[in-house]
Formats: sequence, structure tokens, C-alpha cells
Amino acid sequence: MSTVATDTPGPQTLMVRPEDCPDFAAGAAILGTGGGGDPHIGMLMAQAALDKHGPADLVKLEDVPDDAVVLPIAMMGAPTVMVEKLASAEQFVESIRSIAKYLGVEPTHIACMEAGGVNSMIPMAAAAELGLPLIDADGMGRAFPELQMVLATLCGVQAAPMSISDEKGNSIVLETVSNKWAERLARTATVEMGCSTIVSLYAMTGAQVKNAFVPGTLSLCRELGACISYSRHHAGSAKDAVISRLGAVQIAEGKISDVERRTTSGFARGRAELTTAEGTVEIEFQNENLLVRRGGDVVATTPDLIIGLDTDTGEAVTTEQLRFGTRISLIVSPADERWHSAGGLELAGPRYFGYDTDPVRPVEFRR
Repeated sequence: MSTVATDTPGPQTLMVRPEDCPDFAAGAAILGTGGGGDPHIGMLMAQAALDKHGPADLVKLEDVPDDAVVLPIAMMGAPTVMVEKLASAEQFVESIRSIAKYLGVEPTHIACMEAGGVNSMIPMAAAAELGLPLIDADGMGRAFPELQMVLATLCGVQAAPMSISDEKGNSIVLETVSNKWAERLARTATVEMGCSTIVSLYAMTGAQVKNAFVPGTLSLCRELGACISYSRHHAGSAKDAVISRLGAVQIAEGKISDVERRTTSGFARGRAELTTAEGTVEIEFQNENLLVRRGGDVVATTPDLIIGLDTDTGEAVTTEQLRFGTRISLIVSPADERWHSAGGLELAGPRYFGYDTDPVRPVEFRR
């Protein structure tokens, strides 16, 4: 069995096994930046598939052959709906086979579009169901709410043709003129299909994936989860271990004193108020945490990762888990630098989400 270079405790493996899933899910919740869907649900689906079919190979990005046929897979919709309307193994298989049949290809690898939340676990379940290796990388290095918000878009890769499958057995293949149109049409279809679907999109060669993906992010999920597991059983702070591993900084710590949340147009939108010793901090989210204000001043924004951690356990607190009285530590981790290019900010910077501000980064990242 191959090993992964890491200083963190836990299994050193390049395979995904059922017993690894809790660590993967705990780390995925952190990279989900508050969104990306409930990784616990995805963990249960991945464990069921891995128990049934055996471990899935986890292939380093640099080891993917240039001529590989790579089909990414993800869940699309509102995280609040995903918790109550579970996807089935048949949906994973149908989504991949539908797009492979349309393209006339035989897939060789499964890939992960976003390393955060449930969408880090869905590809593990799909890889096990289909008996295909999974690439240790993802399309953004975090989670974002819209499907054009991937580095593949910056690299000129088309999202469509893409497949959409629901739990009823319906399946659609979309051809679109742009990745933004793929988002608009797929979002409309997803709302009609019950606000939660499985999609396969951004079909790529191995060479394209090497250019467009962030390497090592699934292994990073496992490492972050292992940090939490280790700290739970030994003396030490899981929160500090996570901050250290991510190169993050803490910007606030306190108790949630108010939450406004609504599901509109297939998204979970809202704001939360955090009462701290230094005053009130506001967090705004659209599936993921997007912007933080302190005393009316913006102190952090997308595309950097704004993450809420349970102050005591170091575990991620997703936006749907925000409740009055929850004690969280708010940290910010630097995004892949490609997101801070002009094209990256146009795709996923604060102005895209309607905020009248340029990106605001902690001073530690301004180098």
C-alpha cells in the first residue's frame, strides 16, 4: 500500500476505506466553509458503497495518465434539502453512465468537483459503485455554490454536456453555450426535480485535470479529520491543529446570537450574528460563508475560506447547523491563489455575490 507524506497522525494510505470515511468527512466539512452539504450524509453513502464493493483507489493528480477519461460527479441543490432527501447509489451510476453514453467514452477515473462538504464524499461512493479510481484533487480547493465556480472554467473547460439525475429515475443531458448557462439551466432543472440532484459535468482528459484541479485536497480532508480525531483522544486543541495545518488565522470567537436563513432559487441564503468579547460580528452566506463584518467593516470575504469551527471540538459548524447559543471560532484560510486572479475574482469574488467591496484578506495573507 502506498503512503502519503504527512506529519499528522492517522492511517497513511492512498486508498479510501470505510473506516477512513469519518476523517474524510470531518475534514470535508471544514473545507466546505459552512456549505457544500452535510458531509455526514455523504459519509454514510460512501461507507455503504465501500462496504459493499471494497476500497477505492485514491490516485495522486500527477499520476493520472494524460489520456485518462475523467468524469467528475457532484450533488447539486440546497444543502438544507439534501439532509432530508438522500441520493441513491443508482443516481451516481446513472449520472456517470448517462454522460459517458452521450459522449461515447469509457470513463477511467472519477473526480471530485469540490473538496468541501457532501461533494467530497459523493465521488467516493461513485468510485466504489463503478469500480473506478478516484483522483486525489478537486476543482476548487473548497466549496462554492454555483457550478461554473471552478478552476476548470478559468482553464477554458466546458461544463457541458452534463448529466442531471434525480431519485425518481429522471435523467437529463444538457448542452449549453457557457458554464454560466449550464449553472442557470441545471439549477432550474434541479429545483423542478426537488432541489437536490446528482450531476456529472466537466468531462476532461487527464492532462486537462492536471492543469485545472487543486492537488491533494482529498488527502487534506483526511488529514484535517485526523487532527480532530487525534486531539479528541489526546491532550491538545483540535482547533489550533486545524488552523496550523491550513495556515489559517482566527478572526473572531464567540456565541451565535441570531440566525436568519431561507431557501430561495435552490440556495440556502442568510446571515448569522456572532457575539464576541470585542463586539458583534456578522457572517453572510449563500450555502457557503461569503463575507464577515465587524462593527460594520468588512474583515474577510470570498474567495478565501471563511470557516466556523466548534470552539471546544474543532469540528466544522455548517450554515445549516448554526443555532442560537452555538459557540464558534471563526477562521480564515487562504484560497488557491488562482482564485485571486482577475478571472477568479470575476467568478467567485465578493462583487459576484452582490457585495460592493473588493476582496478583503487578513493582513497575514497580504504578501
